[in-house]
Amino acid sequence: MRTEILRYLEKNSRVDLGELAVLLGTDEMTVANEIAEMEKEKIICGYHTLIDWDKTGEESVTALIEVRVTPQRDLGFDRIAERIYKFPEVTAVYLISGAYDFLIILEGKTLKEASRFVSEKLSPIEPVLSTATHFILKKYKDHGTILAPQKKAERVLVMP
Repeated sequence: MRTEILRYLEKNSRVDLGELAVLLGTDEMTVANEIAEMEKEKIICGYHTLIDWDKTGEESVTALIEVRVTPQRDLGFDRIAERIYKFPEVTAVYLISGAYDFLIILEGKTLKEASRFVSEKLSPIEPVLSTATHFILKKYKDHGTILAPQKKAERVLVMP
């Protein structure tokens, strides 16, 4: 049951206990208790609200920053990751495979603000060897929610 609840929560921005209970073939109280237990165990670590910032009129930029580092002896990547995720503008830090070690997601008001973070805060960290910054230009789908308007399929009228 837990796996089904977690998959539902990942895909739906709102929790509908009634709908979830029907899907699982149980009652709402059982589902609510199971969710509360997973929150207590820190399996469910929090909830988020998905905002389409393009519609708010607010200036916002999201940067994806790939970072190559030298792991620290006996500490690996954990200490470096902790130092990076403590910056308030950093919304996520992931250890990744491939040419880079970390993927950092940064939220800022301007491109200049994001580039200043990289040059003044991130790059001076001693184990950081190199970075590559990418900016999100448009979001089509985020956290399972389609943000781009979908066009209705139009059929061409066929005349004999």
